[in-house]
Amino acid sequence: MKIILICLACWIAVGIAAPEKGLFLNLDNGELCIGSFQCKSDCCQRDTALSLSRCFSKGPEGDLCSDHFLYNIYYRCPCERGLKYDGDKSFIGSITNTNLGTCKDPNDITKVIQPKED
Repeated sequence: MKIILICLACWIAVGIAAPEKGLFLNLDNGELCIGSFQCKSDCCQRDTALSLSRCFSKGPEGDLCSDHFLYNIYYRCPCERGLKYDGDKSFIGSITNTNLGTCKDPNDITKVIQPKED
């Protein structure tokens, strides 16, 4: 029984000491992926339907982005946290993955304050 407990403790210690990066999950930007769930950034992107998909960072303010994905792979990554997708949405665009817009700050002061017309 003691041997089993010692082996179990060693197995747990090895599991805890293992690096965070994996072969299948927690992939860094630029590494090949088959789905967004594999990437640390939660975005697996490809340029064309025939190209390989890679992990990319999410879109900064003013960058072209996609609202959502249908096949777990984006043509453009979604916006960073705190930014909002600003663009058209259509049913066909969601199937063909062509609903593209730009990342906007929802608290942007230039949108809130508009000059008065006399």
